[in-house]
Amino acid sequence: MASKTILKQKETEVAQIADKIAKAKSVILVDYRGLTVAQDTAMRVEFRKENVEYKVIKNRIMLRALKTAGYEGFDKILEGPTAVAFGYDDAVTPAKILADNAKKLNKMALKGGVAEGKFLDQAAVVALSKTPSKPVLIGQLLGLLTNPARSLAVAISEVAKKKTV
Repeated sequence: MASKTILKQKETEVAQIADKIAKAKSVILVDYRGLTVAQDTAMRVEFRKENVEYKVIKNRIMLRALKTAGYEGFDKILEGPTAVAFGYDDAVTPAKILADNAKKLNKMALKGGVAEGKFLDQAAVVALSKTPSKPVLIGQLLGLLTNPARSLAVAISEVAKKKTV
């Protein structure tokens, strides 16, 4: 049986991870088997640039932290080696980086996760990774909003040119 000190340390770790889960916009779980140190380091650099925290956490501790944070259904997902990406700024970025690296390296597998308070299975994480990032979506929205006004201005300009000629 584990000593009281070790149990206290594990309880503290579970509480800290549950707090990270609560603060994160998305938490993506991935099987990192087969990655070399250089590949893992390159991926961590990408994560740091986007304010994404990437850690390897023991499955039992992660499962308890998820349950503490109010999420169920991760028993089957948390089998085998698991790394976790916590996205604090954007829900899409961790899934996008992991999916891109999984495709490029052909060694990782997305397992599931949580985004905006909802459970995600593997298919949902893949779908999330294909969603454009927030700046791209804002640009697309602005384009949609300004296009009718631009078209009207061009039409009025053309009518004005015809009348002056």
